[in-house]
Amino acid sequence: MAQDLKNWNPEDAQQWESGGKQIANRNLWISIPSLLCGFAVWLYWSIITVQMINVGFAFTQADLFTISAIAGLSGATLRIPSSFFIRLAGGRNTLFLTTALLIIPAAGTGVALQDINTPLWQFQILALLSGFGGGNFASSMSNISFFFPKRVQGYSLGMNAGLGNFGVTTMQLLIPLVMTFSLFGGDPMTLVQPSGSLIGKIPAGEMTYIHNAGYVWVTFLVVLAAAIWVGMNNITADHVSPNIGSTLGAFFKILVMLAIGLVAAWAGFKLMQPADVGGLGISKWVVLPLVIAATVFLLKLLPLGENYKTSLTRQYRIFNNKHTWAMTVIYTMTFGSFIGYSAALALALKVIFGFQHVMVDGVMTHTTANPNGPAVLMYAWIGPFIGAIIRPVGGIIADKMGGAKVTQIISVVMVACALGAAHYMQLAYASATPEEFFMPFLVLFLILYLATGIGNGSTFRTIAVVFDKEQAGPVLGWTSAVAAYGAFIIPQVIGEQITATTPENAMYGFAAFYVVCIVLNWWFYLRSNAYVQNP
Repeated sequence: MAQDLKNWNPEDAQQWESGGKQIANRNLWISIPSLLCGFAVWLYWSIITVQMINVGFAFTQADLFTISAIAGLSGATLRIPSSFFIRLAGGRNTLFLTTALLIIPAAGTGVALQDINTPLWQFQILALLSGFGGGNFASSMSNISFFFPKRVQGYSLGMNAGLGNFGVTTMQLLIPLVMTFSLFGGDPMTLVQPSGSLIGKIPAGEMTYIHNAGYVWVTFLVVLAAAIWVGMNNITADHVSPNIGSTLGAFFKILVMLAIGLVAAWAGFKLMQPADVGGLGISKWVVLPLVIAATVFLLKLLPLGENYKTSLTRQYRIFNNKHTWAMTVIYTMTFGSFIGYSAALALALKVIFGFQHVMVDGVMTHTTANPNGPAVLMYAWIGPFIGAIIRPVGGIIADKMGGAKVTQIISVVMVACALGAAHYMQLAYASATPEEFFMPFLVLFLILYLATGIGNGSTFRTIAVVFDKEQAGPVLGWTSAVAAYGAFIIPQVIGEQITATTPENAMYGFAAFYVVCIVLNWWFYLRSNAYVQNP
């Protein structure tokens, strides 16, 4: 087991060159695949729900969008407590436990997918628990920020986030592949609609081992949990994790704080559910701030000792800094878009381009399968792949040009792409041959993903420069928590607008938000008398 680091200062050139760099890189390269699997388990519903349509699970399109949205809601909410885990529990302790916890939803999903009669509520609970993977990002990024000097924060955080976000792409490539053969035993299901993967389009009537989509991650997670325990370090220096106590005590704090996040997320989901399914039908724009506020408030009330209260109070000082709120909004534009589109796009492509939109007795219908529709699973991985692979490049460019300037450029690109995508969504959803509009729509979305990846790297640079070394980690965690609600909002909004037959309105709304971010970024960091000039 790696030793705790009691005197850690990466800004000390002598310490860095005499062994600090090797320690930091070892922690980074264990952190990356762990984060990758976290993203995979968190967002695998984007692929699983498409295949559930293809094998004939008896759920509505709205139900399936809701499953993805619950995972997004949970993962985002769990990032709030996860933002503070490193100071309270240590990096190795945190990443070991939160990685091991992912085995529960991964194995449970494999079991649930073996029975086509599994009720909706079981998938909803599993989606809630898969949010552990979303929460991991906040603790992982906070942890890595303490290992590297400021001059390479863009690179180190970009590598952790960018390659970690390859979990989305890896999942979107691996799951369609492993569903084609018997990897873990179990009975296959019959495709009632064509499916797809990199090996090509798979026709209806073929067998699929859909349950492999959950089981395949269990082996990886067991190995990674062991690697974290053996190879990663807790930094017990005063500015990182000075009072973590015993390992079991650290685990207890993490579990209690995660429980608060799960309860808040589930309560928020129930509040937003329509009354006819046991909810209260309250608007998500009202509920989400309540979920965030309740989580922050309840965490502060937990009776976990004086060290816990002191540490949390110290970290809550980030909320008194105006830059915390500015960067929360700007980071939401980049990462929130990336993760939200990754959660929603595959199912949206299936619904918009995989069905013909035709008039029947004077009524526009959207339920006739399109024989010429694209095999969605052949394309869904490309955007997240581009967004993830370019992220470290975005950090490197920002280290040279300044983060705010890079963010401003990509923001304009995002507005243009969102408006163009809206146009083609509108044309496709009113056409009996929507496949005609698929390629221009896809190209625009790929450029949009490219912009989110570069912008995500540039915002890491801005945060690392604007905040001091004590606040930078918690701010990264907090901003990523709020931004992760994109994985809830975007599937919900797209699903609602598809139900209303106006999917283009979702993209118009996102474009308007990007314009707000352009103004905010200019005001704080680019105007002549900005608070911090082009950090």
